[in-house]
Amino acid sequence: MGSLDTIVGQASLPVIKEKVDRGERITFEEGCTLMKEAELLEVGALANRVKKRFNFNGEITFVIDTNPNYTNICNVDCVFCAFYRHPEDEDAYTLTVEQVLEKVGKAAEKGVTTVLLQGGVNPALPLDYYLDLVRGMRERFPQVQPHFFSAPEIQGMMEVSGLTLREVLMRLKKAGQRTIPGGGAEILADRVRVKMGKKKGLSEAWLEVHREAHRVGFKSTATMMYGHVETDEEIIEHLEKIRSLQDETGGFTAFIPWSFKPGNTPLEKKIPQHASANRYLRIMGVSRIYLDNYPHIQASWFSEGKKTGQIALHFGADDFGGTIFEEEVHRATGHVNTTTVDEVIALIRESGFQPVQRTTLYEKIRYY
Repeated sequence: MGSLDTIVGQASLPVIKEKVDRGERITFEEGCTLMKEAELLEVGALANRVKKRFNFNGEITFVIDTNPNYTNICNVDCVFCAFYRHPEDEDAYTLTVEQVLEKVGKAAEKGVTTVLLQGGVNPALPLDYYLDLVRGMRERFPQVQPHFFSAPEIQGMMEVSGLTLREVLMRLKKAGQRTIPGGGAEILADRVRVKMGKKKGLSEAWLEVHREAHRVGFKSTATMMYGHVETDEEIIEHLEKIRSLQDETGGFTAFIPWSFKPGNTPLEKKIPQHASANRYLRIMGVSRIYLDNYPHIQASWFSEGKKTGQIALHFGADDFGGTIFEEEVHRATGHVNTTTVDEVIALIRESGFQPVQRTTLYEKIRYY
């Protein structure tokens, strides 16, 4: 690593520091410099300065949520995924609408306010299945936000229904949905997307789902799964694309990065270990600095471990994610991490912050 006098191309670290202090936007080249040359602790310090500009007052939010899955049948065949199955596989499944709602009911009894529901891209499911899920949840559990369906799933709905993207989104909205998660982004660089899951489409496909969702009144999150075949430049390319879309629509509530888990995936032999904690913290810090139009950056105790999640709160993150009472996608890779509401509160306090429960849309609903 270099010092603050290091210069890479035309992007010098002293200049970057001055720009951050003045609240100016950094460039693509400067983002690459932070990824490659800046001292890790310097990145964290700069990120925390940016965080304070978003009215940060020592509060760290979290949401009580769960992440069930309705099917593991998928025709996209991503090489990084250990979760998906083909219809003929013995352990392939698709839950009925009633079975999913039973899961939601059990979660609601635990105080869950958000359900992040995702599955594989299952071409056997009609659009009405998804609409019934949204309507059923809104009718039975009006206190719970349906944070449903990633961009690839919505594209799958277009294919089976023959409707346009706007038409699908409007039908989901009419059923009662208002937010969508950011899954399916991985790295928004087309070289990477071709290698990791070419059936998913290039980066513009993901961006267009979120662009149109924002246009019709949805809010969404942006995500990144790194630690596989991407370069530092492609990480900044990803950040540049989602920053540009936020400039255009203003519809993103938060950015959430996490590291690829190779267990039981086709990539396991090539990439036997997930990225280091230092790599995660650097990406967290650079993301907070680069995404100057994102109100929230979310740390992930779940994907990176509780201690690393706590440290991320000192690298620009202002949110600790959710309780995630149920989750199968990471579990399929052999990565299992669980918590309770009380432990989340304790972890935030131990990090030196005040825990605050929030909604899906980052409305603060309870202080601890």
